[in-house]
This record gives sequence, C-alpha cells and structure tokens, in this order.
Amino acid sequence: MRILHTADWHLGKRLEQSERTEEHQAFLNWLILTLQTEKIDVLIVAGDIFDTGSPSNTAFEQYYGFLRQVKDTCCREVIIIGGNHDSISTLNAPQSLLKYFNVHIVGGVPEEFTDQLIEIRNPEGKLELVVCAVPFLRDRDIRLSVAGETAEERETRIKKGISDHYHKFKAYIGEYKSNHIPVIATGHLFAAGSSTSDSEKEIHVGNLGQIGGDQFPEEFNYVALGHIHRPQIINNMNHIRYSGSPIPLSFSETEDRKQVIVLEFEGDKMISLIEIQVPCNRRLIRIKGDFEKVKTKLVLLDEPETLFPAWVEVQVETETFIFDLEEQLNTLIVNKPFIERLFPRQLRIRASQNLDEQTTEAMALTDLDPETVFLKRCSSEFPEQDHADLLLTFNEVIEYMAQKEDRV
Repeated sequence: MRILHTADWHLGKRLEQSERTEEHQAFLNWLILTLQTEKIDVLIVAGDIFDTGSPSNTAFEQYYGFLRQVKDTCCREVIIIGGNHDSISTLNAPQSLLKYFNVHIVGGVPEEFTDQLIEIRNPEGKLELVVCAVPFLRDRDIRLSVAGETAEERETRIKKGISDHYHKFKAYIGEYKSNHIPVIATGHLFAAGSSTSDSEKEIHVGNLGQIGGDQFPEEFNYVALGHIHRPQIINNMNHIRYSGSPIPLSFSETEDRKQVIVLEFEGDKMISLIEIQVPCNRRLIRIKGDFEKVKTKLVLLDEPETLFPAWVEVQVETETFIFDLEEQLNTLIVNKPFIERLFPRQLRIRASQNLDEQTTEAMALTDLDPETVFLKRCSSEFPEQDHADLLLTFNEVIEYMAQKEDRV
C-alpha cells in the first residue's frame, strides 16, 4: 500500500495581481505522472485546496480536471479535507457524486463523527488502510465560547478541544489496530514548533490552537498535516509531518525545497517514507539592500532555467522615497528575458530613539497585513495602553468573518 501526502495547493492564488495558474497546472501535471511512476494507491490532500472560499472558474476547472485524470492512473482512492482557506459548502457540494469515483471529501467536521473514518480496500475487497480524515477544526467544532474567560483559559480550551477530537478516534480504531490495519490521521492546523512563512493565514486566535506532536494519539501510524507551507517534521516525530505547499506562495518561501511525501506500508508497518522534490517551475527571487547594492545584484542575476520566467522582489532600503524606482529597475532587466516581473518595495531607514540603531519601515500597503494595520492604529489612539486584549478580540472577529463566509 503506497500513499502520497500533499497539501496547501491554494488553487486560484495570486501574488498581488499576478496569476499563478500556469505554475499550479504544471504541478498538477507533474503529480499525475508521479502517481503513476510511484505506483500510488491512495492520495491524501491535507487542506487548502483553494485559496479562497469562492474559487474562480479557472481554479474549479483545474481541480476537477485533475480528479478526472487521477482515474486514468493506478491511484485507487483520493481523500481531500478542507482547510481554513476552503469553504466547507464549496468542497462538500459534489461530495456524494465524487464518492462514486472513490474521491472522499471531508470539507468540515460532519454531523456524524464516524463519517471522518474512511476505509480503504484493495480490488479484492480486503481492508488495507483506515484514514481518520480530520479537516480544519473551526472554533465552533472544538469549544463553546465562555464569557469573561482569560486569554490563558481560551488557549487551554482550544488546545484541549483539538486534542480531544483526535483522541475520540481511539474508541473506533481499536479493532483495526488489533487486526494490524494501519491508521493514518489528517489535520489542518498549527503544530507547536513548526516554522511558518509569510503566506499562512493565522488560524484560531493568534495561533493559540497549536498543539504538540505528543498530543496526537500514539495509535496513528502517520499524521498527514497541512497549513504550514514549509515541509517539516513535528517535535522530531518522523511520522507527524507537514508536506508543505507544492509551489512557493510568497517571497519568504524562495529557499524552501518543495516536496510531496510517499509512504509505503506492509500490514501496519511503515517500511518506507521518502520525500520527492517538486520541480520548481518559476523562481521567486528576493533581493534586498541599498539602491546601489540592489542594482548590482539585479544586473548579476543569472538565468534560473525554469519553465516560466522569474519574478523578483526588490527591497530597497532608502532614507528618502524614490519616485521612479520601478522605471529605473526595469531599465536594468531589458536584456534579461528570464525576468518577467519586478515587485519593488521601498523600506525607509530612519533613526530610532537609540541613535546607534536603525529601523526599517515598510512603505508599501501590500506589505501590511490586517493585524499590523490594527496594531498601528491602536498605538496611535492608545499609545500608553497594552493592546493584547484588543488584539485577541480583533483576531476573533477576523476568524468569525472567515467562518461566516464558509456558511454563505
């Protein structure tokens, strides 16, 4: 039994106004070939299939086109869970139809807990694998709001709710374990100790929902996680992993090695776990420094030899605003057709209260996330106050709005 674990496709994702459709399609084409060459029996996609709850027609076309192509491979079963970016109703809409094609969708926590248990059988009907298909656990799935609770109490309640959800499976998987059937769990969450990039949206309140690897039941033979875009092992526990996103979704991921994970089981023993690198079809390059240093680095850039031309983020540290920065930079890449687009940023350098230190301030609105803007406003309106409670309330509102969008 061979299983491939991937996650965080974010179909429909843009980098500012730039489409990523070609890169996503190149990955999906590669994945179809990989399913065949690696003789994959089961594909697990651990959440964030789409980038928004209302995907574009192009994103839908890629998604359904991929699922159709899977049926032409040796892959017998596909298991897809919802992530925090996904709309439960959007993912679940074709659930009954896709099940006839052995595509199992769990967009959100179902009314019947055991609907998260998916049995995988071989062509002869023999049970070979069980997947506890746990989607992103929304606040309403794991705890009830308690008026007046402190931030510490709230954190404890969220962590306990997540842990309890996974431990509840122990009552149902005992028979599988006694018959030496491997059990895999999925999850879309923030595990303690994981390293993030700029492109993950915080889930729960300020990432208070993070749990450690030791809080998953030891009965799970493997835990396939999504949400964090950098591939990594949790708490040095080799069987609890993030596969990471298949393409770099922000310039903070330029050095990440993108991959999928392939597992092989004989009975309930994992006999192999390999990381297969996903080809980089477009390089995202980040250049940073003062204006002269940036110009030199840009001129010296070599062709990355990828399928699609590179996008380059240029962070210029400057004391005064450069009005024609983009025009000046574009003149330097006229003879570099392997650079398709520049993303200029100006970082203002100014003296801080300590004259021996320098601080940088982002001057582009696109560099600021909603939480940063909110904190700047708090500092302006209430400079002498602690903003921790306000920030918690703000994050709760943001999460509530995201959950409300899922219900529409």
